[in-house]
Amino acid sequence: VAVPLNYRYMPPEIDHALEVSGASILVHHAERDADVAASQRAAELPLGTVVCEASDGRAPSVEALLTDDVAADAPSLPTDLPADHPLAICFTSGSTGKPKGVTHTRSTMGWMFAKTIVNFRFTPDDVILPASSGSHIGAYLFSLAGLAAGCRVDVAHSFDAHEVLALLRQTRPTLLVMLPAALIELVRDHDAGHDDFASLRLCMSGGDSVAPELERLFHEKSGMEIREVYGMTEFGVSHANAPGRANRLGSIGGVLAGYRMWVRDDQGGDVDHDQDGRLWVHGPSVMKGYWNRPDATRETIVEGWLDTGDVVRVDREGYVRFRGRKKQIIVHDGSNISPQEVEASLIAHPSVASAGVIGVHDLVHGENVYAYVTLEPEASAVTSRELVAFSREAVGYKAPDQVMVLDAMPLNATGKVDRPTLKRMAEARIHPEGSTG
Repeated sequence: VAVPLNYRYMPPEIDHALEVSGASILVHHAERDADVAASQRAAELPLGTVVCEASDGRAPSVEALLTDDVAADAPSLPTDLPADHPLAICFTSGSTGKPKGVTHTRSTMGWMFAKTIVNFRFTPDDVILPASSGSHIGAYLFSLAGLAAGCRVDVAHSFDAHEVLALLRQTRPTLLVMLPAALIELVRDHDAGHDDFASLRLCMSGGDSVAPELERLFHEKSGMEIREVYGMTEFGVSHANAPGRANRLGSIGGVLAGYRMWVRDDQGGDVDHDQDGRLWVHGPSVMKGYWNRPDATRETIVEGWLDTGDVVRVDREGYVRFRGRKKQIIVHDGSNISPQEVEASLIAHPSVASAGVIGVHDLVHGENVYAYVTLEPEASAVTSRELVAFSREAVGYKAPDQVMVLDAMPLNATGKVDRPTLKRMAEARIHPEGSTG
C-alpha cells in the first residue's frame, strides 16, 4: 500500500501519517533530511528509511535499489490481489483537525484513472505538466492517469512562475494542471508571452475557485480559456468544463461520465435548479473508506453516496457553481488547513490563553489564515510577529498571516469559539466601513 505524503509536511505531520498508516518504510529526498531526523516515528519504522539523491552516497538509496540485482531469496510480489485490496492511502485534512487517510483500492484507483483518461481525452501524444504538489489529487491523478494512457509527464521541482515558464518553453506540454494561486503568478510574469502557451490544448485549474481576474489575465496572455475542475481525494475529478462541452466561466462545469451527483438540502431532500444545496457524489471510484476510521466513513458515505460537505448551485443546463464549504477547513493555495491545528500551535505558547482561527477570502490565495488570541492574566508582552513565528515552528505554512489580541474570546451557546463572529471581525478589519479594498 503506497502512502504519498505532502512534501511540505512538518515532523509532527510526518509522525501522524506514519502512525495512522502503520508504515513499514519511508522513502524521502535528501532535502528533507532534517525533518525526517526530527520525526520520532521515522526512526522506529520496521524497514527504516530510503533516501533519494543524497550527496554523501549513503545507503540504502533509491538509486542503488534501481540498479542492484534482486537477491535470489527476495520475496516475490503478489499477483493475485483482489480488486478491493487497498492500493493507496492519500491523506487529506478533516474537520476534527487531524488528516484522515483516504483509502483507495485497485478498483477505485483504476476507475479514477480510466474516467480521467476518457473525460479529458488523453492520448499517447499528450505531454502533461502537473504544476502542483504530487500529493494533491489533481497532480496525483492526472500524472498517474497520464502514464497509464501512455502520455509523457513532466514534473516541476517547484511551482513558481520562472520554473513553470521554463518547462512550458522546453517541454511544450499539451495539458497544464495548476492551482489558481500559482497560475495567476504565472500569467502575471512579465516574461510570459502568448507563444509560451501555444502548445496547450487544455489548461485545467481547481482546488480553489478560479477568480474572474485570473480568467481574464489568462485569456489575455494565452488566447485560451481556463477549464475549471472540481474533485476530492475521496473520488477523483467528478466535475469539469471538459473537452467537447462549452466552457462556462465561473462554473466547475457539469458532472463527468462515470459519476452521478445529488444536490440535497439539510433534510436530505432534492434541491431545485438555481438553489443552494449540499453536493453528494456517487460512482465506482468513491473511496473504500478512511483508513481505520469506520466512524468517519459511516458519516461520509451513506448508501454509496459520498457527502462532499460543499455547497453548490446547479442551473438548468447542468452547469454547477461552487458556493462555499460547510466545513471549517481553510483552503489556502489549494492546501487544506485545519483551524483546530493552528489554534493548538498558538495555545502552546505560554502567554496564550485561548485562540480562534478562521479563513478570510482572498482572490489570489483562496483564503488567508487569521488568528485571534487572548492572553494569560500575568503574561509578558508578546507581539503578533512573535506568535506567527512560534506557530510557524509547529505547523509551517499553515501558520496565520496575522494574530490579533482580544480582551475576551467570543463563544457560542455551547461554549465553543464563535468562528463566524471572528470572521466578521476579520473582514471588517480588512474592509472597514464596507470598503471592498
